Amino acid sequence: MQIRILAALLCGCALAANALADTVVVNDQVQVRESPVSRPQRGATMDEVEKQFGAPVTRHATVGGGTAQHPPITRWDYTGFSVFFEGDHVIHSVVTSGEAQPAPAAASSPTPPATSAPTPSATSAPTPSVASAQKPPG
Repeated sequence: MQIRILAALLCGCALAANALADTVVVNDQVQVRESPVSRPQRGATMDEVEKQFGAPVTRHATVGGGTAQHPPITRWDYTGFSVFFEGDHVIHSVVTSGEAQPAPAAASSPTPPATSAPTPSATSAPTPSVASAQKPPG
């Protein structure tokens, strides 16, 4: 019974297009918390989103698009939220807990190697695995 109520609550939250809220689980109960993060409205175009919020931190490659059952889906990550597009229109936006991380290919310059710690050599002793570090039962 509780699972049905939980599923109905989650579906209701997902269908509330204009609501700005976070869904969180506290003590095994779903609670809705208002979110002050401004996000794009459902149905907005990619151009409208970029005009309002600027360029995203990360533009993920489009997936799907081969058939009507699998339309092209694209994700843009901003600091504080992600936007999902079907074709050229917003279908959902999600508040994230941290800052968006740029995609590995988008890194502008490689990170210089650390100079304070020596790099491991091929003659270093291997680190024991978790399985070998555990004692057998008994």
